[in-house]
Amino acid sequence: MATIVLLTNSLQPSAEVLPALGFLLHDVRVLPAEASALVDAPTGDVVAVDARRDLSQARGLTRLIRTTGVDVPLMAIVTEGGLAAVTAEWGIDDVLLDSAGPAEVEARLRLAQGRLAAAGDDAPDEIRSGDLVIDEATYTAKVARRTLDLTYKEFELLKFLAQHPGRVFTRAQLLQEVWGYDYFGGTRTVDVHVRRLRAKLGADHESLIGTVRNVGYRFVPPQQGRSGRPTAGVPLPDEAPLAERSDVSITLAD
Repeated sequence: MATIVLLTNSLQPSAEVLPALGFLLHDVRVLPAEASALVDAPTGDVVAVDARRDLSQARGLTRLIRTTGVDVPLMAIVTEGGLAAVTAEWGIDDVLLDSAGPAEVEARLRLAQGRLAAAGDDAPDEIRSGDLVIDEATYTAKVARRTLDLTYKEFELLKFLAQHPGRVFTRAQLLQEVWGYDYFGGTRTVDVHVRRLRAKLGADHESLIGTVRNVGYRFVPPQQGRSGRPTAGVPLPDEAPLAERSDVSITLAD
């Protein structure tokens, strides 16, 4: 059974948006049709966008979701007449006709998840982003060929963020993903470890970890400079390194 996050502004239940879902055993969570709804939402196995009525709005939403680094299949629910408007620019993995039967919907969901899993199996043990290289096999990280002296949790935090470039995570989400569900410390733990990571990355690379005020943190992929060489990530207007904000003076153990 998969968890499907359905983004729709319809007041109808999910079985009306895509009737076939009413005959399947998947867990469907309905959220407003906006990318920000995914920030605090529990992780799903598939994200489906309701594109039956406003194709332009749905296209903009799917493209925006792609920029957040969502790492699950992204699908659009369209009418038969809307198929002509769907192009590669939407950034989706597949389409679902609102009139599709349960067998077709189940097959498309299964194939979309299978393709993503296969791509993940082929992924190398190294994560590279500009001057940053993270080796999962040896638990080491280097920036500009300099080995970083990281604790286990610092390494796991950096790796997790780098695996989801551009995606914003709340402090609570990072606690669950990196520290685990059985960790009872406060979210300030995340701030402390981010501060330590930035210090170890150095002034030229600390902006790889961006702060989204009042939300959390994101990995900012480096930009290509005029010389063609990667430069440190450029924060968004609402982002700033933690050092530029009120500093955290407490020290917590890993």
